[in-house]
Amino acid sequence: MKKRLFRKPTRMSALASLLAIATLTGCTNTGDSSSSSDTSGKDGKAVTVKVFKSHMGAGSIPDSSNPHVKYVAEKTGVEYKLITTPPGSEPTEFLNLMIASNDMPDILRPIGGIEQTLIKQGGALPLDDLLPKYAPNVWKNIPKEAWDIVRSASPDGHIYYIPKVFLVPERAPMIRKDWLDKVGLPMPKTMEEYKDVLRAFRDKDPNGNGVKDELPTSGREFGKWMDHLFGMYGIAMWEGSPEWDEYDGKIQYAGVTPNMKAAIGNIRELYVEKLLDNETFLNKGDVWQAKINNNLVGSWYHLPANVVDRYNAMLKGAPNAYIVGMPIPKVNGFQGFVTQKSMGEPEWVIPASAKNKAEASLKLLDFFYDQSNDEFIRFGIEGLQHKIVNGKKILLPPEDSRPLALGMRNLTTKADMDIRIRETIPENMQKMVQDIFAVSTADARRIAGDGLPNTVYEGFPDIQSHKLFQEYLTKIVIGDWPIEKFDEFVDRWKKAGGETVTKRVQEWYAKVKK
Repeated sequence: MKKRLFRKPTRMSALASLLAIATLTGCTNTGDSSSSSDTSGKDGKAVTVKVFKSHMGAGSIPDSSNPHVKYVAEKTGVEYKLITTPPGSEPTEFLNLMIASNDMPDILRPIGGIEQTLIKQGGALPLDDLLPKYAPNVWKNIPKEAWDIVRSASPDGHIYYIPKVFLVPERAPMIRKDWLDKVGLPMPKTMEEYKDVLRAFRDKDPNGNGVKDELPTSGREFGKWMDHLFGMYGIAMWEGSPEWDEYDGKIQYAGVTPNMKAAIGNIRELYVEKLLDNETFLNKGDVWQAKINNNLVGSWYHLPANVVDRYNAMLKGAPNAYIVGMPIPKVNGFQGFVTQKSMGEPEWVIPASAKNKAEASLKLLDFFYDQSNDEFIRFGIEGLQHKIVNGKKILLPPEDSRPLALGMRNLTTKADMDIRIRETIPENMQKMVQDIFAVSTADARRIAGDGLPNTVYEGFPDIQSHKLFQEYLTKIVIGDWPIEKFDEFVDRWKKAGGETVTKRVQEWYAKVKK
């Protein structure tokens, strides 16, 4: 039976949201965070640290008797108390409710840009001096470049959060190799060859079921998760949102470039020919994934690390299914690439109100960055996180009835990924996943805006949310508006705050390039 620490909150009103922001700095938490001094086990008892982490997936909340919790406590003197978002609630609103009620966690994974609100209003603890002392593995393993980017995100140049560092490409264009074989075509190298492949997927029944229901390529609502269709035009995209990169010698928003206009024009042609799933802008995440899992989609863009679940589902209906990475097709006049963001995204913040628990929180975090604990971090406890098969540890799939295990490290090198694939991916899928990463890595490029802080959008929430871009993209692609309306979008974007944000981004970029 699931054990939840909180009941599902009602949807926050605008007034409650404002209250949450207003109390960021003024809160004097009467809970564990501020009432207990951090003795780190000096009295012989483990210090309890409340850890907030949203999007944990299936699983129940572990209590103090959980073997994973107890093992970490034995090694660190810190007992973690996991807090996650209740089912059906909106993570940002839930975290704001915690803030508004003066019930802050001791360490949290920030969402919705809340770390910048905390920093601006004095609600985040500076970590410059604390990290080397209490989290030496975190300090030494995260590259200096990442720390410099974190400093650039604060007005006073201090380190207020631990960043995510991912030194291999996380996303990749993928294609069904068995479909290519069935229609008798090689891997496409150009856009025109790619279109020929998509037409064959549409017309030649690669599933072999006698029903032409195949979707050559597909995306999700708001134009998300079809970045390969933009990347071939040299556009920096991240899960369907334009990023900031160098164009014409200066950093700019990719959404207003001539590259974007050309890409949208091409995507519209794909839509008209039904080479792009015509339900793309209606697809919720679960619907989109179900289409891929059920062998309806021939080409898509997603996470190679998630291929195992996709592939296992495919095999149930298509025993010969096989997924490969697709090199970015070439388009004349453009230099295509896979967008890579490697460092600078906020991963962990310690609230100023939890200062007395900072030593314990950092010791807990450091445990997960200590390479001597890697095997435990990957596999956890036998029977809870893994089982032994033929002398080898095999990860158990997540289930609602099985307790969650805290993970805090988000630093991945190529060596880390190779080990992860070798030790956690089933043997029959290892080569497939390795090959997808290899193709993606060959095409990947870190963008100029990697690590850009959310502060550049202050006062312009619609620019930050890409709301205007999504409106024009959708209506142009489905044919409600002509491609010429793109020029109107550029003009509106600039007048709505885009010019001001661009100036801020260029000032930030000049600072980090020094």
